Amino acid sequence: MANFNKVILLGNLTRDVELRHTQSGMALAKFGMAINRKWSQNGEQKESTCFVDMTAWGKQAELLGQYVRKGSQLFVEGRLEYSTWESQEGGKRSKLEVVVENFQFVGSARGGDEGGGGGGPRRSGGRSSAPREQEAGGGGGDVDYGDIPF
Repeated sequence: MANFNKVILLGNLTRDVELRHTQSGMALAKFGMAINRKWSQNGEQKESTCFVDMTAWGKQAELLGQYVRKGSQLFVEGRLEYSTWESQEGGKRSKLEVVVENFQFVGSARGGDEGGGGGGPRRSGGRSSAPREQEAGGGGGDVDYGDIPF
């Protein structure tokens, strides 16, 4: 029987990306996403939020660590991975997370160390290089994102 493990999510980061490197130098990014769901039941509007832990590796991890921050909107494609381990207290622990295989930046530029301005790239559909854009707020000026390798 065939198996299929694919996750597609669009949500907002719940915390800044935690970027680390393995002993071999491979980049590892850990972050969380919140995915909101709204629906109507008996004429009443309902809403729930699903919180998901995410892991990215390599160049994708480096890009995420550089360009997204808490609150950034992100489109992610990946796979579910289930991990189990023994806790320090001796109990069994487990966790289900998404391993990022592909992503796209969504929405306007965010972050940066300067107040009020953008700082990350804006990207819409397609796989072409990021366009040269005008930053919104924070002093304006042309920003060249052409050196981003995607």
